[in-house]
Amino acid sequence: MPVSTLKQYNSDPGMLSLASADHNDSQGLELAPLHEILQQRKLTALFQPLQDLTSGEFLGYEGLIRGPANSPLHSPVNLFHAALQQGLSLELEMLCRQIVLETFVRLNLPGSLFLNVSPETLTHPSFKNGQTLEFMAQLGVSPERVIIEITENQPTHDFVAMRSALLHYRSMGFRIAIDDLGEGFSSLRLWSELRPEFIKIDMHFVQGVDTDPIKRQFLKSIQQIALSCGTDVIAEGVETEAELKVIKEIGIAIGQGYFIARPSPTPPLLASIETARIINSSGISSTSKLEFASPARETAQKLVTYIEPVLPTTENDIVFERFCADPSLRVIPIVNNGIPVGLINRPNFLDAFTRPFQRELHGRKPCELFMQASPLLVDKEMPIEELSHFLSHAEEDHFSAGFIITEQGRYLGISSGQNLLRELTKMQIAAARYANPLTLLPGNVPIDRHIGRLLQTQTSFVACYCDLDHFKPYNDVYGYHKGDEMIQLAGRVLSWTCDPKLDFIGHLGGDDFILLMQSRDWKARLEQALRAFEQAASLLFLSEHLDAGGYASEDRNDHIVFHPLTSLSIGAVPVSPRQFFSHNEVSAAATQAKKMAKRTAGNSMFIEQRSLPGQER
Repeated sequence: MPVSTLKQYNSDPGMLSLASADHNDSQGLELAPLHEILQQRKLTALFQPLQDLTSGEFLGYEGLIRGPANSPLHSPVNLFHAALQQGLSLELEMLCRQIVLETFVRLNLPGSLFLNVSPETLTHPSFKNGQTLEFMAQLGVSPERVIIEITENQPTHDFVAMRSALLHYRSMGFRIAIDDLGEGFSSLRLWSELRPEFIKIDMHFVQGVDTDPIKRQFLKSIQQIALSCGTDVIAEGVETEAELKVIKEIGIAIGQGYFIARPSPTPPLLASIETARIINSSGISSTSKLEFASPARETAQKLVTYIEPVLPTTENDIVFERFCADPSLRVIPIVNNGIPVGLINRPNFLDAFTRPFQRELHGRKPCELFMQASPLLVDKEMPIEELSHFLSHAEEDHFSAGFIITEQGRYLGISSGQNLLRELTKMQIAAARYANPLTLLPGNVPIDRHIGRLLQTQTSFVACYCDLDHFKPYNDVYGYHKGDEMIQLAGRVLSWTCDPKLDFIGHLGGDDFILLMQSRDWKARLEQALRAFEQAASLLFLSEHLDAGGYASEDRNDHIVFHPLTSLSIGAVPVSPRQFFSHNEVSAAATQAKKMAKRTAGNSMFIEQRSLPGQER
């Protein structure tokens, strides 16, 4: 039988697709454990989501497999090599397929299932005779929901038979994905002749694409070919925010990788806040929102550490071996059908389990005997500040031992009080470094960086310089506390004006603010800001000053001068690609527009007319 190599997934040797492998390092693996695995179905399915980079939703999940925990056959490399040595590759792969399908249905996962199939199994008579289709019918899974993913890392010896088999499965409703484009031997030929619905680009060309122009050009070329033949490209191995941004900008349809979500026996149902923010943004404004966010905007999801859970029925011996194998492992979550039911605390477990005769008495018993029931559950959307308050009122052991983070009640990962404090400290340091201390809005450095990013990516935007008129007399008459209140009011009004997905607000200092707007209705938003500020600012003046329309105070020459009420002026400059080449040029243009706005008394706006064709004015 031809042998195909295992596909390594996301640089994690424990996450590999359902194919066989030929290695020389698994001599000595015994036949008995493999037969026991096959007979007792001792396999665990994991799922990694694939994200639609247009809608931000999960398109589906790729099914992956692991052998028994704390066994030499836990690693798929050893598992499939043992099967190859014993001539049981077909039996093992068929069982893997059944386990993945059963678990996919039991978890009620939405979308499609990417089912890995080796070329050898694909052309085997036992696969073509309908066994898989019959098994799917029993589970209630239609072929339209299943995508056959071909991992093809060695030459296909019977290309015609493989192509014929794929066409046969497509006729039954299955869709086809070809894996590891750029690494395989015949994937380009398959793509040309079969026209699969999906093509996966090998992760080598995805990882580091934000810094490697050759990789970026390769992805652009593949995307252009895909558009011409109606194929959706999947970029696998996305591990950073920068990589996700680049593949989205190129126009690639689907992403997969650790930055989106790690493989898990209880995978998330919804995209993370970070990836949704990137995908839903038509520009790059939300990047600055993340980098310079206040602590209140961060959620518990940022604290998640994934620890592979165990079942309540898992034997204590297995739990003990996991703790012994990993000295840094503090807790092990217990999850049943995706729902967290308890935690096993390392010190408590080892203290009880290592006493005389305890292992002999309880080693083969279920681990729920030692679990901490009713663990603290925290939804991933809980703001970190709220979590801090919540945890301070919880029992002390929840702070030190840890708590479970969930998504719609399902296990997502764990964290601890130490992690929470560490994240709060990081956010406070970042806020102090970048934010204006009065308004907590981004200051000069992030403003300049953000303008630079907009110019570099040739993004159209509107630069708005916002300034308070007659602010110094107000500060002199009412005092600096009221002056600070006036500035904070302006900051709040302008923040409310911005679309959080598209627009950026920064505080230059004093009473000067900058808006960098990509929202299409920017003009209407600015007009609303002027009306809102006029109404809100009236509450900061004495009634007699409102009636008089101002107040008298000394000017710099000690002369008594009448000063109008403080108002807001906005100078707006629509910026088109390649119109400016530095943040200094944008700043100069916005400053000039602001000066023009200040020539009009009261709350006013001036729009520089040199704008993009069709730009809203």
